Amino acid sequence: MRFPFNFWDAKKRLMINEIPELPKEFVDSLLSQGYQTLYPPQNDAVQSGVLDGKNLVLATPTASGKTLVAMMAAIRAIQRGGKVVYLAPLRALASEKYDEFKAIFEQIKKPGSQRSKLRVFISTGDYDSSGESLGGADVVILTNERFDSVIRHGATWIDSVTLFIADEVHLVGDSHRGPTLEMILAKIKRYVPAAQILALSATISNTKDLADWIKAELVETNWRPVKLVEGIYDYGTLSFIDGEQRKLLQSNRGPPIDVAIDAVKDGGQSLIFCETRKRAVSMAEKAAEIIPKFLSFEESAKLREISHRILTSGEETEVSRRLADVVSEGAAFHHAGLDNKHRKIIEEAYRSREIKILTSTPTLAAGVNLPARRVVLSSLMRYNADEGGQTPISVLEFKQMAGRAGRPRYDTIGEIVLLAGNQMSAREIYENYIQATPEPIRSQLSADGPLRMHLLGLVASNEGMTEDDIYEFFESTLFSSQYKEVTVKSRVKKALVYLEEEELVLRRTKKFRATDFGKRVAMLYIDPESAIIMRRGIKFGERGGTHALGILHLIVQTPDMTPKFNTRGKDEVELDEVVQSKKSEFLIPIPSTDSFEYYRQYDGLLGDFRTILALISWINENPEQTVLEKYSIEPGDLHRMVDNADWLLYSFTELARLFARNDLALEASELRERIRYGIKSELIPLTRLDGVGRVRARSLFAAGLTSIDKLSQASVEKLASVPKIGLAVAAQIKKQLP
Repeated sequence: MRFPFNFWDAKKRLMINEIPELPKEFVDSLLSQGYQTLYPPQNDAVQSGVLDGKNLVLATPTASGKTLVAMMAAIRAIQRGGKVVYLAPLRALASEKYDEFKAIFEQIKKPGSQRSKLRVFISTGDYDSSGESLGGADVVILTNERFDSVIRHGATWIDSVTLFIADEVHLVGDSHRGPTLEMILAKIKRYVPAAQILALSATISNTKDLADWIKAELVETNWRPVKLVEGIYDYGTLSFIDGEQRKLLQSNRGPPIDVAIDAVKDGGQSLIFCETRKRAVSMAEKAAEIIPKFLSFEESAKLREISHRILTSGEETEVSRRLADVVSEGAAFHHAGLDNKHRKIIEEAYRSREIKILTSTPTLAAGVNLPARRVVLSSLMRYNADEGGQTPISVLEFKQMAGRAGRPRYDTIGEIVLLAGNQMSAREIYENYIQATPEPIRSQLSADGPLRMHLLGLVASNEGMTEDDIYEFFESTLFSSQYKEVTVKSRVKKALVYLEEEELVLRRTKKFRATDFGKRVAMLYIDPESAIIMRRGIKFGERGGTHALGILHLIVQTPDMTPKFNTRGKDEVELDEVVQSKKSEFLIPIPSTDSFEYYRQYDGLLGDFRTILALISWINENPEQTVLEKYSIEPGDLHRMVDNADWLLYSFTELARLFARNDLALEASELRERIRYGIKSELIPLTRLDGVGRVRARSLFAAGLTSIDKLSQASVEKLASVPKIGLAVAAQIKKQLP
C-alpha cells in the first residue's frame, strides 16, 4: 500500500497503550523511553498483521519508526514462547540496536516468571564459535555474517526462533553485503519455514519483488516524522522545491561550507557528505574556521572539554590531533579511519548538539543514527573501481543520505541540499535525483566469489546434497527469482566444479559432501580462495627454520585481508632489505630479481607488501604513531588490519593443524598473539594478563619483571612503582597471579 505524504496528518494516531496485543509491562517500558503514539507507518504495520505473526516488508524512510515495529513484533513473538533474532548489516548498527532493545526489554519479566527478566544478547564476531551460548537470550542481535556462521555451526536454538528481523534488507542488492543477507534469508525460508520474517527496508522501486520473494505483506510509504525538503544550491542561490529561495553569503571556503553554516546560523546542525576521507577532514577544518562566531561561551567551554577527551583517550596521532583541533571549534569529521573511541566521542557530542557541523564519508548514511537539520552533498560523484574512474552516485545512495535530514524533537523540517556546478547542472540534478525513483535492487549472488563461498557453506551444513538438492535450494533465493533457470544452474554448476577440483567438496553416490578441508574452511568463515592460498603455503613450505614473514605474506595475499596497502616507491629500500634478508622465511617461491619495479608490479606476490611492512613494524613494538606516519595509514585502518590479521592467523593455524603442520601452527599461533598486542615474543606471557597491553608489558619487562614467576614474587608496592602501572593496576595484576 502506498500513501501520499499528508494522507495521515489528519488521522487520529493510535496510542501505544491502546494496542490490546501488547503486554502492560512492555507498554510501560516504552512510555518510560518517550514512546507514546504510533507513526502512520507503524499503524499500517499493525493493521497488516505484523503482531499476529505475518511476514512483512516495511519500506519507509529513515527515522520513520521501523525499530518500534520490530520491538512490538518481538514482544509478541516472546509472548507466544519464541525467541527473536535481529539481523544488522554493520557492527555499529548492531551495537546501536542492542542498546535500544536492552533499554526496553530488560525491564520486562519473562512470561510466566515473577523474577527473571528478558535477556538481550549481541554477537558480531568470532566466526569459529558455535554460538550455542546465545540460546540463553530472548532477543539475539547479530550481524548477518555472524548469524550465517551460527547456522553453519548448527546451533540448536535456531529452531526456537519464531521471529527474524532483517534490518536494511535493501542491501541484498549490495555487491559486498548482499550475498550473505540473501543466503541467510533463503536458509530461514527453507529451514525455519514457520518463523515470521520482518524485513526493514528503505524505499526502492522494486520493493514488491522483495515482498514476493519473502512471501510477505508490504507496507510502503514516504511518510517521515520530519518533513523532507530538497534544495539545490546554484552560484549563491539556495532554491528549495517548496518554492523558498534565499541568497547565501559566499566565502572562500567553498559552497558546501556556505550552505552548511547557513543552517548553523539558525540554530541547526549540518551534516556534509564527502566523497573521500581526505576531503572530509579538510572540509571539517574549513568549517572550524567560521563556526566559533556562532558559539556561546558555555558551548565553547564544553567543546574544549570534548577536544581534551579525544587527546587523552588512546594514543595521540596526527588524526587525533586534527580531530581534537576542529572539535574545539565546533566541527568534526567521521570516517572509518578514526579510532573507535574517538568515533564514539564524536557521535555522542553530535547527538547532544555540541558539534554543529559534521563531515563524513558516505558510509555513515547506512550506519548509526546521526540526523541533522540540513544534509549537504559536497559531490555527486564517486570513484568506481569497476569503471576505472568517477561515476555519478545512485539515486538509492542519494535517498539514503537524504534520510539523515531532520532531527526529530528538534526540527519541523529536514533539508537535503545538492550543489550545482561543474559536475551537474541544476536541471540535471532535479531530473536525475530529486524527481528520480531509486534503482531496483538486483541479486548479487551470481558473482563467482560469493557463490563459491556460500555454496561451500551450504554443502558443509548438510550431511549430503545431490545436485538436484542444491538447485532446489537455490530456487528459494532472490537470484533464482531474478535470473533465468538456465543461468542459475550454469553458475551453480561452475561453482560446484571449482569446489570439487580444489578438494573442498567431493561427490559420493550422487551426493556432494564437504571434505574435512571444506568443512573447516566453511566453519572458519573465510573465502575458499583464501583457504587455497593458505593450503599452498602450508603443504609446500619447507620444514625447519622460521616462517613468520612467509605466514604474514600468505594472509596478506588472501582476498579476506582488508585493508591492503600498495607498495610505493619510497618502500623500495625496506622491501628489498626484508625480501633479501628473510627470503628463506617465505612459504611460496619468490622470483629472484634485483628489480624493485618487478616486485612492485607483481601484484600476486609483493604488490601489497606495504601491508606486511606495517605489520612487521607493529609487532616490533614501534609506537602506533610511527607506524601510521611511516606507512601513511590511519588509526582505524591500522586497527582493522590488525583485527583481520588476527582472524586470518587463527584460520591459518587451524588449517596447518588439519594438514599436520604443527610446526607452522605453533609459529602462527605465537605470531597471532604478537599481532593482537603489537609486541615482540618475550612479552607474550605478560600481555596474557588482563589490563596489561604492549606499553605496560614493556615497562614491566624493562623493570626486570620478565615472567609470571617474577611478578608473583614482587610486592604490590614494587609493581606499583613501575612506570605506567600504578597501585590500581598492580592490585589487578596480583589478583591474577598464582
